[in-house]
Amino acid sequence: MDTAMILEYGWVLLVLIGLEGILAADNAVVMAVMVKHLPDEQQKKALFYGLIGAFVFRFAALFLISFLAEVWQVQALGAAYLLYICISHMWKHAKGKDDGHKVKEGKGSSFWMTVLKVEIADIAFAIDSMLAAVALAITLPATGWGTIGGLDTGQFSVMFIGGLVGLICIRFAATQFVKLLKKYPSLETAAFLIVGWVGVKLVVYTLAHPELGIIPEHFPHSTTWKLTFWAVMIGIIIWGWLVSVRAAKKNPDAKA
Repeated sequence: MDTAMILEYGWVLLVLIGLEGILAADNAVVMAVMVKHLPDEQQKKALFYGLIGAFVFRFAALFLISFLAEVWQVQALGAAYLLYICISHMWKHAKGKDDGHKVKEGKGSSFWMTVLKVEIADIAFAIDSMLAAVALAITLPATGWGTIGGLDTGQFSVMFIGGLVGLICIRFAATQFVKLLKKYPSLETAAFLIVGWVGVKLVVYTLAHPELGIIPEHFPHSTTWKLTFWAVMIGIIIWGWLVSVRAAKKNPDAKA
């Protein structure tokens, strides 16, 4: 491998790691919301086990990506679940306000059921992430070191490393989001809105799938949609932060 090829591989790897880092932001909020009802130690374990399962799935996905790209139902189920937990929370929150009392936290899912939900969510997120990784990796020149899963070994390695770094980003970002939700409980509503908005994102990807063709296939990757998605995401974050800071000032004892 000559110097030019090394530089090209290094650049694509950096771009892929950056992309995974950006995608980790919304994924991490979803993970944090899913595990927040568990005790502290179980939260860490659930995220850790979720990371292991996600690692196994994404590694397998590198071999199965051409098949998984056709399974739009996985994203549809992920979207439905995220929208459900968002709407369910908002309904309970609104009902609590109407009744003039604070909504009581439900018991929440058991530890292993929570781990399963984290896994399902990651599978829903992973497909487009892996497709983006494939799109970047196949632009690289072949190394001639053989093939893995139908891909050049060098290209496969870039996708593998990028995906691994992305998972680590999600794991640690989710831990920080859990801490933030405890410190500023009022952020919870914003977090659930983000979960719902990520659900909308998966709906868009599902509707654009070639087998459905309800909206143009290129739309989820268009600048218009990406700017819209991130503008709304940032707007929710800013609104949630302002509301939580205001609530913390009114009731400083509420902070963890």
